[in-house]
Amino acid sequence: MRPGELIASDQGARALQAGDLQAAWATLNQIMDPEVPVVSVVDLGIVRDLDWRAGHLHVVVTPTYSGCPATEVIESDIRAALELAGFRAPHLQRKLTPAWSSDWITAAGRERLRAYGIAPPEFSTSKRSLLGQRPQVACPQCGSEHTERLSEFGSTACKALYRCRDCLEPFDYFKCI
Repeated sequence: MRPGELIASDQGARALQAGDLQAAWATLNQIMDPEVPVVSVVDLGIVRDLDWRAGHLHVVVTPTYSGCPATEVIESDIRAALELAGFRAPHLQRKLTPAWSSDWITAAGRERLRAYGIAPPEFSTSKRSLLGQRPQVACPQCGSEHTERLSEFGSTACKALYRCRDCLEPFDYFKCI
């Protein structure tokens, strides 16, 4: 290096190649939520957008709620997985508006929740839920709708604790948010 030359680093920036975004989505689909390890961050709707900016992958992430204790872990997992897949210095943007909604959980994600023993949200976020109407929650174990809420909060703040009156099993219900 000679005097007067600029020191610059592009941190591995490169042009978008065919298949990059598809490969990134495939990688993101393999990153499981740390609190519910059977659903990916894509299934939960936490990853909102993916594009290529200034030579790097740009990922928009919206946590399930602004105080979610797993947010930093999820973002760290996303960054590490993308770097391992060959995406140098991916840029993650945490976006809180619009707020995450349980409506963003995919159909596959809802089924995976049910199979894991967590009742998925029963109806979309609407005035019904805002006005305190309780959903009819089916037991993920036996399918019975003869259930009762035991506590507004379950294993995490985004879940409520229910019990089936038929099979008597307790279970979490993923709240409509």
